[in-house]
Amino acid sequence: MDKAVSRSKAARAGKPPAAAYLTPDERAAQGRVIRDSIPRSSQAGWRTPEQRGDPVALLEQSNEGRLPALVPLRFGRMAASPFAFYRGAAAVMAADLATTPTSGLRVQACGDAHLMNFGGFATPERNVIFDINDLDETLPAPFEWDLKRLAASVVIAAQHLELANSETARIATDLARVYRERMHDYASMRVLDVWYDKIDLQRYRDDGGDPDVVDAARKRIAQRIETERRKTVPDHLYPKLVSEDGAQPRIKDEPPLIFHPTEEMAPGLGSRYAEAIAAYRESLAEHVRVVFDRFHLVDMAIKVVGVGSVGTMCAVGLFMASDNDPLFLQVKEARASVLEPYAGKSVHPNHGQRVIAGQRLMQSASDAFLGWTRGQNGRDFYLRQLRDMKISVLIEALDAALLRQYARMCAHALARAHARSGDAATIAGYLGAGQTFDDAIAEFATEYSAQNRRDYREFVRAIREGRIQAIVDD
Repeated sequence: MDKAVSRSKAARAGKPPAAAYLTPDERAAQGRVIRDSIPRSSQAGWRTPEQRGDPVALLEQSNEGRLPALVPLRFGRMAASPFAFYRGAAAVMAADLATTPTSGLRVQACGDAHLMNFGGFATPERNVIFDINDLDETLPAPFEWDLKRLAASVVIAAQHLELANSETARIATDLARVYRERMHDYASMRVLDVWYDKIDLQRYRDDGGDPDVVDAARKRIAQRIETERRKTVPDHLYPKLVSEDGAQPRIKDEPPLIFHPTEEMAPGLGSRYAEAIAAYRESLAEHVRVVFDRFHLVDMAIKVVGVGSVGTMCAVGLFMASDNDPLFLQVKEARASVLEPYAGKSVHPNHGQRVIAGQRLMQSASDAFLGWTRGQNGRDFYLRQLRDMKISVLIEALDAALLRQYARMCAHALARAHARSGDAATIAGYLGAGQTFDDAIAEFATEYSAQNRRDYREFVRAIREGRIQAIVDD
């Protein structure tokens, strides 16, 4: 029945009309209209703006509030290669993306969607899924910003592996195609079916991939899952991180990567972080609080993680319920997203809450102990379990076929995450059924990889000339 006629009959019957809605086809048509003002071909290529900011200066600005002693370690990790530099330079690319044409179609964006920020982890039901696993920079933003950062990371990784240019271009184009095709799939699905969808690594399949490569990937995944299952906290992580030489267990110091903070560095130390832990507890679901209340804090130490996070106040907390019954929580400082100057401020008063709200929107399942708090020093934090069957890819171990398959998995996960918070039908309408958008994204990724190399060379030059300090850790 025609919707207008239905509303008219409801009005004559004295009933309020049903809330207006648009069908998927109507929303897809809206997406196609956007092409008139922002053609898909306009997403292609990259030209350095005349007024582009100095990338080294932007990186130095991003050090504000970090632990000064760890900043050289951050820069040392970034200096390892153009790919490592790219991982730590999200602030630089955010500024660049803000100068490119945008569709205006906003989603809950990752903000730092590169290859190493995807991986496997355990759900509360103990299934192992593949998803985005680092959302420190998450914020509502145009969908294509995430896709462009992911595609550029694939090109830079391929160059790191010294793959042929033709092979690299095929992988980047395939990534964009998978994102587009998956978005069309989600556009035709019911809302709850999209919401419940997940990439189950134990049942992984990809009908569009090379069958032999998919089979090889599945076998590797099965081996990694089995390895991670054997690494239970009491039997593996506990003896690696904890010493029992004193009166009570204590996290081992391994400076500069793991060390105990001073009270000046961590003002809550004197009260054993009682206020921050209480606030964190309140952020948990009621049923999780019941479990958390069985544990008590034994020790906490600063723990350096990643590349972009080095220098922020990240820590690991050891909580015990009884002997041989530990809970390790990773404590990560949450700062303003690198997208904020260009996409708008977060609606959340606590950046830890911002990160968690983004995770719950984008991930098909999140850690049960995910929560947020604020320290006495005014810093925002979020907490989650440490290494809960976390599976990360080793880029150096990939060949061209496996890199392509891994990129396809990342594109699938990104499309699923965007479809949860954005309008999949409108995005799919904008993307279209042809290869125009795929080619545009691949072209952007290729040209931006050259910008990344130029920035990397300038960064290394700044280290060599003593303008910034870098320390390489073992």
